[in-house]
Amino acid sequence: MVGVCGTPGTGKKTVSPIVAKLMGLPAPIPINSLAPKGGAEVDTALLRRKLLDLDPPRAVLFGHLLPHVLRKSEAGFVAVLRCEPSVLRERLVERGYPRAKVTENVEAELIGVVLDECVRRFGSALAREYDTTSTSPQAVASAIVRDAETAKASGRGAAAGARRVWIDWTLDYDSSTKLRSLLAGSRDPPAST
Repeated sequence: MVGVCGTPGTGKKTVSPIVAKLMGLPAPIPINSLAPKGGAEVDTALLRRKLLDLDPPRAVLFGHLLPHVLRKSEAGFVAVLRCEPSVLRERLVERGYPRAKVTENVEAELIGVVLDECVRRFGSALAREYDTTSTSPQAVASAIVRDAETAKASGRGAAAGARRVWIDWTLDYDSSTKLRSLLAGSRDPPAST
């Protein structure tokens, strides 16, 4: 299975169908849609059971809960979509996210929470980052497919000894002024109706 993960707003829902099409796989499975609605906390064990009931032998799975549901042995490759935090903020504001949710997700992206969860669950050989800040969804999907096929050909992962440079957004927000500006935001999200 190929997983596409990332903080909300990084492009999972847009990129995943392109990846599936390029790989000749059925429509991608949105993990979050299997979660029961209504509660704030998601029962990931129940979510995993629902996913296993679908029994997808070869599929593209996507959602930020991926590392909480999928096991390392079940993943052939995991793409972690990343987005520069100020751009992510604008995306989430445009979607109408409440201010607190915008800030929570921007903070998570800033410090790489989803990346950390994916690397801890799947290992650095299977988890790769893709910057969606200004790259087209088609280009991101093509890179994911290329890397997934390379990982499969090389025996589930990157070549031994390959050195990876991880995205670190904190380097761009190296002062309290920049951090306050990012986390306060340039404008409030529209009121929910």
